[in-house]
Amino acid sequence: MPAWAIVPILLGLAIAMAIGLHSITIRVLTAAFSRRAIYVQTLLRRTRSLTRVVAIFIACALVLQASPLEEDTLSVWSSVLGAFLCAIVGWTAIAAVHIASDIYLARFRIDVADNLQARKHVTQIRILRRVADTLIVLLALGAALMTFDSVRQYGVSIFASAGAAGLVLGLAARPVLENLIAGIQIAVTQPIRIDDAVVVEGEWGWIEEITGTYVVIRIWDWRRLIVPLSYFIQNPFTNWTRESASIIGTVFLHADYTLPVDELRSYLCELVKAEPLWDGKVSVIQVTDATDRTIEIRALVSARTSPDAWDLRCNVREKLVAWIRDHHPESLPKIRSVGVGEEENSGRILASELS
Repeated sequence: MPAWAIVPILLGLAIAMAIGLHSITIRVLTAAFSRRAIYVQTLLRRTRSLTRVVAIFIACALVLQASPLEEDTLSVWSSVLGAFLCAIVGWTAIAAVHIASDIYLARFRIDVADNLQARKHVTQIRILRRVADTLIVLLALGAALMTFDSVRQYGVSIFASAGAAGLVLGLAARPVLENLIAGIQIAVTQPIRIDDAVVVEGEWGWIEEITGTYVVIRIWDWRRLIVPLSYFIQNPFTNWTRESASIIGTVFLHADYTLPVDELRSYLCELVKAEPLWDGKVSVIQVTDATDRTIEIRALVSARTSPDAWDLRCNVREKLVAWIRDHHPESLPKIRSVGVGEEENSGRILASELS
């Protein structure tokens, strides 16, 4: 039987044996650590596919070393195995980065009220992990291509030339490089973090996900706003929870000049004390403006998180309006006019409530 027919058969048998041996080994290790060492269980689960590929690679390498192939054919297969090895090394590096980051992030929780430090670490690790994944993939791909002489020479000629091909390649890679650098800047300086409350392009929302190229913002009505990473480096935006998860909500009301502001202020203190969403820090009423018809009243209340602040603002607004309506209906906004008519009616002031 010729060598070209023997080698595929040997490779098929070697691959089958490698897969079978790998499956048996994984089952034995899983059974051995079934009730202890949760990190070992996680490691086995995350590296099962990787170790299977490694077993196949070793089996193929052993078969090719012992196969009766000509030197030229063996050289081609060696290049293929070299590229395969580069891919395995890159995969191993990515798996190591993910396992290490998962173990590190296991100590932090972002589903609690005071989660500033947790969000800081989670954001840094997730961004750096995606940047590391990108760099590892690029390095592994470059190393794999360099195992073939023709591709290596072509790649060297492209990167060494200053002609149109190099210019086109640079322009095509510019958005990728911009987002890659922006990701590193965001990880270090942290203008945004996971679960931050932000206002971007006039939309209020929360940072839901930060990938290697874009940021997903969850709008209050459940829409998703997709923004490139570089946007947060090159454009101004509002971050309500940059230093703390707590946030102050604002409620504006318009009332007549006859409204007793002190009574309204006392009622707000009683109101927020009964509100579970209030964090006990800020409860203020101020007259912020006065027009020819009404006064503008601003109520400030604080909450632990931005969603709580939104709900608290709605509750406070609803109850303040109800209190004015029930206790001081004469202080609702009015339009005053002076009637011009007969002499005995010249000084009469007519007031009518707004419908």
